[in-house]
Amino acid sequence: MTSGPDHNEALAGRTALVTGAASGIGLACAHALAAAGAKVHVVDRDEVGARRAAEEVGGWAHAVDLSDPAAVDALPTEVDVLVNNAGLQHVAPLHEFPVERFTHLQQVMVTAPFLLIRRALPHMYGQRWGRVVNLSSVHGLRASAFKAGYVTAKHALEGLSKVTAVEGAPHGVTSNCVNPGFVDTPLVAGQVADQARRHGVPEDEVVAKVLLDRAPLKRLIDPADVASLVVWLCGPHAGHVTGASLPVDGGWTAN
Repeated sequence: MTSGPDHNEALAGRTALVTGAASGIGLACAHALAAAGAKVHVVDRDEVGARRAAEEVGGWAHAVDLSDPAAVDALPTEVDVLVNNAGLQHVAPLHEFPVERFTHLQQVMVTAPFLLIRRALPHMYGQRWGRVVNLSSVHGLRASAFKAGYVTAKHALEGLSKVTAVEGAPHGVTSNCVNPGFVDTPLVAGQVADQARRHGVPEDEVVAKVLLDRAPLKRLIDPADVASLVVWLCGPHAGHVTGASLPVDGGWTAN
Protein backbone atom coordinates (compact mmCIF):
# COMPACT_ATOMS: atom_id res chain seq x y z
CA MET A 1 0.00 0.00 0.00
CA THR A 2 1.42 3.38 -0.95
CA SER A 3 0.69 6.68 0.70
CA GLY A 4 1.41 9.17 -2.04
CA PRO A 5 4.50 11.09 -3.03
CA ASP A 6 5.34 12.06 0.55
CA HIS A 7 5.51 8.43 1.74
CA ASN A 8 9.29 8.39 2.14
CA GLU A 9 9.27 11.47 4.37
CA ALA A 10 5.86 11.10 6.01
CA LEU A 11 7.41 10.53 9.44
CA ALA A 12 10.48 12.75 9.18
CA GLY A 13 11.34 14.07 12.63
CA ARG A 14 9.11 11.55 14.38
CA THR A 15 10.21 8.93 16.91
CA ALA A 16 8.73 5.43 16.92
CA LEU A 17 8.86 2.54 19.36
CA VAL A 18 8.22 -0.99 18.11
CA THR A 19 8.01 -4.02 20.38
CA GLY A 20 9.07 -7.46 19.23
CA ALA A 21 11.15 -5.69 16.61
CA ALA A 22 14.08 -8.10 16.28
CA SER A 23 12.31 -10.33 13.77
CA GLY A 24 9.15 -10.97 11.79
CA ILE A 25 6.48 -8.28 11.55
CA GLY A 26 8.20 -6.10 14.15
CA LEU A 27 11.45 -6.01 12.20
CA ALA A 28 9.55 -5.22 9.00
CA CYS A 29 7.77 -2.37 10.83
CA ALA A 30 11.06 -0.99 12.13
CA HIS A 31 12.46 -0.93 8.59
CA ALA A 32 9.31 0.60 7.09
CA LEU A 33 9.04 3.31 9.74
CA ALA A 34 12.73 4.17 9.35
CA ALA A 35 12.28 4.35 5.57
CA ALA A 36 9.43 6.82 6.19
CA GLY A 37 11.82 9.05 8.15
CA ALA A 38 11.25 7.98 11.76
CA LYS A 39 13.93 7.22 14.32
CA VAL A 40 13.05 3.86 15.83
CA HIS A 41 13.39 2.39 19.30
CA VAL A 42 13.78 -1.36 18.72
CA VAL A 43 12.40 -3.31 21.69
CA ASP A 44 12.83 -7.06 22.01
CA ARG A 45 13.80 -9.62 24.64
CA ASP A 46 16.47 -10.87 22.21
CA GLU A 47 19.35 -8.50 22.97
CA VAL A 48 21.50 -9.60 20.04
CA GLY A 49 18.59 -9.39 17.62
CA ALA A 50 17.54 -5.99 18.94
CA ARG A 51 21.04 -4.59 18.51
CA ARG A 52 21.29 -5.99 15.00
CA ALA A 53 17.91 -4.56 14.00
CA ALA A 54 18.73 -1.17 15.54
CA GLU A 55 21.96 -1.03 13.54
CA GLU A 56 20.06 -1.87 10.37
CA VAL A 57 17.55 0.96 10.83
CA GLY A 58 19.82 3.49 12.55
CA GLY A 59 17.81 3.38 15.75
CA TRP A 60 18.21 2.41 19.41
CA ALA A 61 18.10 -1.08 20.90
CA HIS A 62 16.32 -2.01 24.14
CA ALA A 63 16.53 -5.57 25.46
CA VAL A 64 13.37 -5.88 27.54
CA ASP A 65 11.19 -8.65 28.94
CA LEU A 66 7.73 -7.17 28.41
CA SER A 67 6.22 -9.45 31.05
CA ASP A 68 8.12 -7.38 33.64
CA PRO A 69 6.30 -4.07 34.35
CA ALA A 70 9.46 -2.57 35.87
CA ALA A 71 11.36 -3.23 32.64
CA VAL A 72 8.56 -1.65 30.61
CA ASP A 73 8.73 1.42 32.84
CA ALA A 74 12.38 1.89 31.83
CA LEU A 75 11.50 2.42 28.15
CA PRO A 76 11.31 5.90 26.59
CA THR A 77 8.04 7.83 26.93
CA GLU A 78 8.61 10.53 24.31
CA VAL A 79 7.50 8.54 21.28
CA ASP A 80 5.23 9.80 18.52
CA VAL A 81 4.41 6.39 17.06
CA LEU A 82 3.86 3.32 19.24
CA VAL A 83 3.62 -0.09 17.59
CA ASN A 84 2.58 -2.85 20.00
CA ASN A 85 3.69 -5.92 18.10
CA ALA A 86 5.34 -8.37 20.50
CA GLY A 87 3.53 -11.66 20.83
CA LEU A 88 3.86 -15.34 21.55
CA GLN A 89 1.74 -18.45 21.18
CA HIS A 90 0.88 -21.56 23.15
CA VAL A 91 -1.37 -24.30 21.79
CA ALA A 92 -3.26 -26.63 24.15
CA PRO A 93 -6.84 -27.71 24.89
CA LEU A 94 -8.57 -25.27 27.21
CA HIS A 95 -8.96 -27.78 30.05
CA GLU A 96 -5.21 -28.52 29.88
CA PHE A 97 -3.96 -24.99 29.19
CA PRO A 98 -1.21 -24.14 31.74
CA VAL A 99 -2.34 -21.29 33.97
CA GLU A 100 1.14 -19.77 34.06
CA ARG A 101 1.33 -19.72 30.23
CA PHE A 102 -2.11 -18.12 29.99
CA THR A 103 -1.03 -15.42 32.45
CA HIS A 104 2.26 -14.85 30.63
CA LEU A 105 0.51 -14.32 27.29
CA GLN A 106 -1.78 -11.70 28.87
CA GLN A 107 1.21 -9.93 30.45
CA VAL A 108 3.07 -9.62 27.15
CA MET A 109 0.15 -8.94 24.80
CA VAL A 110 -2.29 -6.98 27.00
CA THR A 111 -0.64 -5.55 30.11
CA ALA A 112 2.54 -4.40 28.34
CA PRO A 113 0.61 -2.57 25.56
CA PHE A 114 -1.59 -0.96 28.24
CA LEU A 115 1.47 0.25 30.15
CA LEU A 116 3.21 1.50 27.00
CA ILE A 117 0.12 3.37 25.78
CA ARG A 118 -0.46 4.84 29.23
CA ARG A 119 3.12 6.11 29.35
CA ALA A 120 3.20 7.45 25.78
CA LEU A 121 -0.11 9.34 25.74
CA PRO A 122 0.97 12.38 27.81
CA HIS A 123 3.69 13.16 25.24
CA MET A 124 1.31 12.57 22.34
CA TYR A 125 -1.39 14.68 23.98
CA GLY A 126 1.12 17.44 24.65
CA GLN A 127 2.01 17.78 20.97
CA ARG A 128 -1.56 17.01 19.83
CA TRP A 129 -0.40 14.23 17.53
CA GLY A 130 0.25 10.55 17.98
CA ARG A 131 -0.23 7.18 16.35
CA VAL A 132 -0.84 3.92 18.23
CA VAL A 133 -0.88 0.80 16.07
CA ASN A 134 -1.62 -2.51 17.74
CA LEU A 135 -0.66 -5.68 15.92
CA SER A 136 -3.68 -7.78 16.69
CA SER A 137 -4.59 -10.81 14.60
CA VAL A 138 -7.47 -12.48 12.83
CA HIS A 139 -7.71 -14.14 16.24
CA GLY A 140 -8.66 -10.76 17.66
CA LEU A 141 -11.80 -11.06 15.51
CA ARG A 142 -12.40 -14.82 15.39
CA ALA A 143 -11.61 -17.80 17.59
CA SER A 144 -9.74 -21.02 16.90
CA ALA A 145 -9.58 -24.09 19.08
CA PHE A 146 -6.61 -24.72 21.38
CA LYS A 147 -5.48 -21.05 21.44
CA ALA A 148 -7.26 -19.78 24.54
CA GLY A 149 -4.38 -17.58 25.73
CA TYR A 150 -3.68 -15.98 22.35
CA VAL A 151 -7.32 -15.45 21.34
CA THR A 152 -8.15 -13.95 24.74
CA ALA A 153 -5.17 -11.59 24.61
CA LYS A 154 -5.90 -10.39 21.08
CA HIS A 155 -9.56 -9.76 21.87
CA ALA A 156 -8.48 -7.74 24.90
CA LEU A 157 -6.03 -5.76 22.76
CA GLU A 158 -8.89 -4.88 20.41
CA GLY A 159 -10.82 -3.37 23.30
CA LEU A 160 -7.80 -1.48 24.58
CA SER A 161 -7.19 -0.06 21.11
CA LYS A 162 -10.77 1.20 20.83
CA VAL A 163 -10.67 2.90 24.24
CA THR A 164 -7.39 4.56 23.22
CA ALA A 165 -9.04 5.77 20.02
CA VAL A 166 -12.03 7.26 21.84
CA GLU A 167 -9.94 8.99 24.51
CA GLY A 168 -7.22 10.07 22.11
CA ALA A 169 -9.43 11.61 19.44
CA PRO A 170 -9.72 15.10 21.04
CA HIS A 171 -5.92 15.19 21.32
CA GLY A 172 -5.00 14.27 17.74
CA VAL A 173 -4.10 10.67 18.61
CA THR A 174 -5.35 7.73 16.58
CA SER A 175 -5.35 4.08 17.61
CA ASN A 176 -5.97 1.14 15.32
CA CYS A 177 -5.51 -2.61 15.13
CA VAL A 178 -3.91 -4.37 12.20
CA ASN A 179 -5.18 -7.94 11.98
CA PRO A 180 -2.84 -10.22 10.04
CA GLY A 181 -3.66 -13.76 9.12
CA PHE A 182 -0.81 -16.23 8.95
CA VAL A 183 2.38 -14.29 8.22
CA ASP A 184 5.71 -15.77 7.17
CA THR A 185 7.41 -15.23 10.55
CA PRO A 186 9.46 -17.36 12.96
CA LEU A 187 6.36 -17.69 15.19
CA VAL A 188 4.30 -19.21 12.37
CA ALA A 189 7.23 -21.30 11.13
CA GLY A 190 7.43 -22.89 14.56
CA GLN A 191 3.71 -23.71 14.47
CA VAL A 192 4.05 -25.22 10.99
CA ALA A 193 6.98 -27.41 12.01
CA ASP A 194 5.17 -28.55 15.16
CA GLN A 195 1.99 -29.44 13.25
CA ALA A 196 4.01 -31.30 10.59
CA ARG A 197 5.71 -33.40 13.27
CA ARG A 198 2.46 -34.12 15.09
CA HIS A 199 0.55 -35.22 12.00
CA GLY A 200 3.43 -36.71 9.99
CA VAL A 201 2.79 -34.56 6.93
CA PRO A 202 4.99 -32.17 4.91
CA GLU A 203 5.16 -28.56 6.10
CA ASP A 204 3.73 -27.16 2.85
CA GLU A 205 0.68 -29.37 3.37
CA VAL A 206 0.25 -27.95 6.86
CA VAL A 207 0.30 -24.41 5.45
CA ALA A 208 -2.28 -25.10 2.72
CA LYS A 209 -4.61 -27.52 4.50
CA VAL A 210 -4.39 -26.50 8.16
CA LEU A 211 -3.34 -22.87 8.61
CA LEU A 212 -4.87 -21.54 5.39
CA ASP A 213 -7.78 -23.94 5.10
CA ARG A 214 -10.38 -21.14 5.26
CA ALA A 215 -8.29 -18.48 3.49
CA PRO A 216 -9.06 -18.02 -0.23
CA LEU A 217 -5.45 -16.93 -0.83
CA LYS A 218 -3.31 -19.99 -0.12
CA ARG A 219 0.00 -18.36 0.73
CA LEU A 220 1.61 -16.91 3.82
CA ILE A 221 1.65 -13.12 4.07
CA ASP A 222 4.88 -11.17 3.64
CA PRO A 223 5.73 -9.20 6.83
CA ALA A 224 6.57 -6.20 4.63
CA ASP A 225 2.95 -6.04 3.45
CA VAL A 226 1.76 -5.79 7.05
CA ALA A 227 4.38 -3.14 7.80
CA SER A 228 3.23 -1.07 4.82
CA LEU A 229 -0.25 -0.86 6.33
CA VAL A 230 1.23 0.13 9.70
CA VAL A 231 3.11 3.03 8.07
CA TRP A 232 0.02 4.03 6.09
CA LEU A 233 -1.93 4.36 9.35
CA CYS A 234 0.73 6.76 10.62
CA GLY A 235 0.46 9.14 7.65
CA PRO A 236 -1.42 12.46 7.64
CA HIS A 237 -4.03 11.08 5.24
CA ALA A 238 -5.09 8.53 7.89
CA GLY A 239 -6.04 11.09 10.52
CA HIS A 240 -9.70 10.01 10.44
CA VAL A 241 -8.93 6.28 10.59
CA THR A 242 -9.19 5.43 14.27
CA GLY A 243 -10.77 2.71 16.36
CA ALA A 244 -10.58 0.40 13.36
CA SER A 245 -9.51 -3.21 12.92
CA LEU A 246 -7.98 -3.80 9.50
CA PRO A 247 -7.57 -7.42 8.38
CA VAL A 248 -4.60 -8.43 6.24
CA ASP A 249 -5.55 -12.06 5.97
CA GLY A 250 -6.05 -13.23 2.40
CA GLY A 251 -9.80 -13.34 2.98
CA TRP A 252 -9.57 -15.57 6.10
CA THR A 253 -12.15 -13.57 8.10
CA ALA A 254 -14.45 -13.24 5.07
CA ASN A 255 -14.80 -16.98 4.49
